[in-house]
Amino acid sequence: MEVVPFFDGARLTLARHLAGLRKSDLAALVDKSATAVAAWESGAKRPTAVTVAQLALALSVDPGFFAVRPEDVAALSTTPHFRSLRSTSQLARDQAYAYGQLAVDIATSLERHVEFPDPGIPSLSVFADDQNGDGPERAARLVRREWGMEAGPAGHLVRLLENHGTLVVFSPPQTASVDAYSFDSKLRPVVILNPIKRDYYRQRFDVAHELGHLVMHADAEPGGRIVEDQAHRFAAELLMPADQVRDLLPVTMGGNVWRTLARLKEQWGVSIQALLYRARWLGRLSDVSYRNAMTTISARGWRRNEPGLVSAIEQPSLLPRAVELLSQEGIDEVHLVAQCRVPPDLFRVITARAPETEPTAPVETSVSPHSASDRVVSLLERRLR
Repeated sequence: MEVVPFFDGARLTLARHLAGLRKSDLAALVDKSATAVAAWESGAKRPTAVTVAQLALALSVDPGFFAVRPEDVAALSTTPHFRSLRSTSQLARDQAYAYGQLAVDIATSLERHVEFPDPGIPSLSVFADDQNGDGPERAARLVRREWGMEAGPAGHLVRLLENHGTLVVFSPPQTASVDAYSFDSKLRPVVILNPIKRDYYRQRFDVAHELGHLVMHADAEPGGRIVEDQAHRFAAELLMPADQVRDLLPVTMGGNVWRTLARLKEQWGVSIQALLYRARWLGRLSDVSYRNAMTTISARGWRRNEPGLVSAIEQPSLLPRAVELLSQEGIDEVHLVAQCRVPPDLFRVITARAPETEPTAPVETSVSPHSASDRVVSLLERRLR
């Protein structure tokens, strides 16, 4: 029986992870052994043409998905930074990571037609044993300086990352149990946002947190408490620079402090909880005052649902705008899907501004937009090949 000569076992692993299946699960679907699946994935053996068709049907991909590609995105990707390795299963993390790798695949295919901004994330390694140093704060100040961020509130963070070559996408609903995460694919850095957490203020902190991992933790073991705390500190300094917010933060929780916190929330584009965390870290609030404030937050039901004026989350524009511009040039979605060799439904999710939503109009807030916020779109428009 004919054996497929250009079958790539790594692509089979990617498709299996995307489907959320174990080797034994896939083996049962194609009436083969788990040992056979393992051999195909490792490259020790190649499946027949008939088996490839069965695998494609079981995994809801086109047979061309398994073909060898010039660059193996899986081999070029670093270990992703997931928030908690205990709260999600390995199967869920594998599925989420595979989705991120597929996003890189799609971006790479689109770059045959358009030129995206070159990756440009600064690097300042901060190690897990540096618990008491100011590494995260120095890393955040480095980013503000090298990216030319003006003093005051950070603007559209998603657009800021895209302007510097980072791929930002939403994960599909089936991976919603996994929080926001990031990894460096060597082709370009990737940040994956949770589609369920539709909170403008929390999303901005998530984006800043993941940027911190990309800046500081290229060689760090993901998931550790210290590494996650460092990313929190990076995000806090990036969004609320100490020298700019220290004197604005409360020292007690009396009087009109909640009104003050609400005003600061809108001004800086961060949650009240982030402001309280910052006030304690900078020594403005005592531990007792902080705990009492968080008790009040819980009593008011604000832990997951704080009041705020902005309801629309920040939307990626790099991939959605590329698809729109290519459509205007006569290169439609059908052509792009065929070229990417990915499932059409996943192509649409990855290249959407947000899952299952219409593009939203810009929302006016007191957070000033970054001066380069439209650079991604103008770059794509100028550089259509």
